[in-house]
Amino acid sequence: MSKLSRRPFLTFAAGLLAAPRLARASTWPERTIRMVVPVAPGGSQDIVARLSARGLTELLGQPVVVENQPGGGSNIGYAAVARAAPDGYTLLAGADTLSITGSLTPRLSFDPLGFAAIHRTVRVPQILVVRADHPARNFAEWLASGRAQPSAVGTPGHGTLAHLLVEQLARAANTTWTHVPYRGGSVALTDLMAGQLQGVIINIGAVTDHVRAGRLRGLLVSPEARTAALPDVPTLRELGLAEFSAVGWHGLVAPPGTNPAIIARVNAASREVAMRPDVAERLASLGVEPTDEAPEVLQAAIADDAARYAEIIRRFGLSAA
Repeated sequence: MSKLSRRPFLTFAAGLLAAPRLARASTWPERTIRMVVPVAPGGSQDIVARLSARGLTELLGQPVVVENQPGGGSNIGYAAVARAAPDGYTLLAGADTLSITGSLTPRLSFDPLGFAAIHRTVRVPQILVVRADHPARNFAEWLASGRAQPSAVGTPGHGTLAHLLVEQLARAANTTWTHVPYRGGSVALTDLMAGQLQGVIINIGAVTDHVRAGRLRGLLVSPEARTAALPDVPTLRELGLAEFSAVGWHGLVAPPGTNPAIIARVNAASREVAMRPDVAERLASLGVEPTDEAPEVLQAAIADDAARYAEIIRRFGLSAA
């Protein structure tokens, strides 16, 4: 067979090999989709995931079922999705911890930068909260009380953005805090309410309702400007701590190798859900900012953040344990 005659044959053969994948993408979804949330129920990551799942169920025409798999700084859920078939029927409600865990946790069974990005659903500031009856009325008073008696500060877990912020703030303030990691932010908040912690650093969406109701008091938030959801809480910049960047994200990713056509379809649906007036209003009320972004934006953010957080982890000698 000549080179000229062989080329059409090879093209035809390649088309046959690709056809099943393209066909699956064109008919997807044909059954229930599983959305793994790698934290416990009740926190902002879980809330955002459930809002997304409800809207995606409507737009994709198949049930999107939320499955919480907390633990291991989200790595249990991450590993489960990394092992899943890249067929579009398993999605991950991921977060900024994807950019942290590779530098913080050795010998992972998966590549945290290898997931197929779909949509950065929201940007998520961090907030430090205390109980409303805590004697400290502001961050300076809270630091002073912590120097007199070391504070126990809870976070949603090792390897979270809150964990990095705890360590950075403690060093900057020249004080010692006991970092208490939990399997999700809602569990940390339960212990804070019970008086077993002096403070919690957490995604703002998990506590806005508590702060508004007077059960908790916010002492600082992480973005450069105050959030409209809690306008009375000062920013890191206002407190002279502008060098600490701690605005994370919640969003959707898929197992490595997922068909780009499926990624594009979920991205379009997820963006539509996030921009719906009722959903956008609910997200804004939590203090998180919905986004209308392509998959490439999230893919770049994951890689860029990984480089930045790796430097913080190296500088402070942090580890997951």
